[in-house]
Amino acid sequence: MTNIVTLETLKTLPARQRLMGLDLGTKTIGLALSDIERRIATALETIRRTKFTTDATRILELVKQHDVGAFVIGLPLNMDGTEGPRVQATRAFIRNMEKLTPLPFVLWDERLTTVAVTRTLLEADASRARRGELVDKLAAAYILQGVLDRLTYIDAESSSH
Repeated sequence: MTNIVTLETLKTLPARQRLMGLDLGTKTIGLALSDIERRIATALETIRRTKFTTDATRILELVKQHDVGAFVIGLPLNMDGTEGPRVQATRAFIRNMEKLTPLPFVLWDERLTTVAVTRTLLEADASRARRGELVDKLAAAYILQGVLDRLTYIDAESSSH
C-alpha cells in the first residue's frame, strides 16, 4: 500500500490545509510550506539529517503546527528521466514516513531545481556560506511552487471548458 497520489488528488484535500514541500538531500532535508489558499510556496527550514526517526519527528511536528494536508516531495530523476539510487532513497523515505502518517505524497520531478536555485542565489550575490544555508529550503519551495502553479493551471483549464 502506498500513499503516493496524483496532483488531482490534492483537489480533494480539505480547504485551507497547507502543502509541505520536501527536498530530500543526503545531508539535509529542505522544507517549504504553501499558504492556505495553496498559491504561494515559502521556504520554511532546513533539517540537518541525523537519524530517520529524529528527522521524521521534526517534520511531523511542523505538519501538526501548520495544519499540513499532504507532502510534495522532489523526485531526483536522472537527466535522461531514469531512476537511480537517489530515487530509490526517496521512495524508501516515503515508505518509512507512511508508517508514521496517513498524509499523501505527491512526487514532483526536481531535475535542475538545485541548479536553478543556486543560480538565483549567485545572481543575488549570496556568499557561499549563505547559499549553503538557503539552497535546500529554497529548493523545497521551488518544487512546491511548481506543483502549486500546476494546480492553478489545472483549475484554469477545467473552468474554461
